[in-house]
Amino acid sequence: MNTSNRLELAIKKLYNAFHNNELHPECCMQCAVGNILDNKDSWKHLSDHHGALELNYLGSVHQNLGRKFNGYTPLELLQIEATFLKACGYQLPLHYKNKKPKHPTDKDVLFNGLSAVITYLCELDGVSNVMDYTKLFEVSNEKPRYTLDEM
Repeated sequence: MNTSNRLELAIKKLYNAFHNNELHPECCMQCAVGNILDNKDSWKHLSDHHGALELNYLGSVHQNLGRKFNGYTPLELLQIEATFLKACGYQLPLHYKNKKPKHPTDKDVLFNGLSAVITYLCELDGVSNVMDYTKLFEVSNEKPRYTLDEM
């Protein structure tokens, strides 16, 4: 499957963060977008609240100028983060009074968030979801329809 460079890099960074215990939904440098942007937190200045989908003035300026950060526009970054937080069980925007998971760094919680983010990243690039393993189990005449090489 052909994927874009930005998708490949994003998945590698998220994979490494997950397995190195460097993924934390409440930290702007260790969340999904923080990891995609090389553990920088400057992206948090694109909106007024962590998990919000509305750009603030600075975010709008960057969006209108066509700026991209590691291949993603400011609006795409906000959507990536919102997708991650929602799938982890947070009520948005992130606020201490809003609903959140009891154990935000639990591997199952983080896996749910990453699965949703990767699905969204694939949609952005117009490619099949790389997390979809259902084709591996399709059969035709009692034989596998696809081989691992075709995936």
